[in-house]
Amino acid sequence: MFSKLFKSLNKTDFNISEYCTTDLHSHLIPGIDDGVKTLDESIEIISSMKELGFKKLITTPHIMYHRFRNTKEIILDGCKKVKEELQNRNIDIEVQASAEYYFDENFLELIEKDELLPFGDNYILFEMSYTSRPFGLEQTVFNLLSKGYKPVLAHPERYSFLNSSLEKFDKLKDSGLRFQLNLNSLIGFYGKNPRIAAKYLSEKGLVDFVGSDIHSMKYFDSYKKAVCTKQIKELFENNKIKNHKI
Repeated sequence: MFSKLFKSLNKTDFNISEYCTTDLHSHLIPGIDDGVKTLDESIEIISSMKELGFKKLITTPHIMYHRFRNTKEIILDGCKKVKEELQNRNIDIEVQASAEYYFDENFLELIEKDELLPFGDNYILFEMSYTSRPFGLEQTVFNLLSKGYKPVLAHPERYSFLNSSLEKFDKLKDSGLRFQLNLNSLIGFYGKNPRIAAKYLSEKGLVDFVGSDIHSMKYFDSYKKAVCTKQIKELFENNKIKNHKI
């Protein structure tokens, strides 16, 4: 089904590296979440991203108290091992680590304690339940902003309580949130509704950051196809993507 969908897309000679050489949002530290399982798998994907023209990757393991109880120390230690292996193999690409926080009580506590792991200019990437809006979302965004953080919502197009009513995106953006779009969403990798929502966000100019959200080679294979499509070219033309600033 996915292959049929992709064949129907309008391919172009668009080269993503002409617009974006920094990838935000991936799961490339082995064994600490639902991303890559081994160091070899991590290196294979990172090497493949380099071949696409990327010069910098900001990988973002899950911090999700009920499932992945990662800490800053666990993530930074894992990233160090990945970087050492890249150096051992003479693979020249910059890798940094941040986190993808799940909106839960642990996240709220980390905000209060100032124990977050930001990327770039104090950006914080977080996600939510896909099906229900968390209580206190706007207040949490306000709290992050008050502490000098810049909250970024991971893959807004994938939340069913948002993509079922597209005008909700505009109201949420007005709260001070930045949006990070998964490029695979634009070619239907996550289904019909996320694709429609991604198109809406792209056409409205609501996208601040883009990412691969790669967990495995399956994700990369789809991503490699996505980045040469007309939809991705239009995204960069319609939005002020800030990846190059991080």
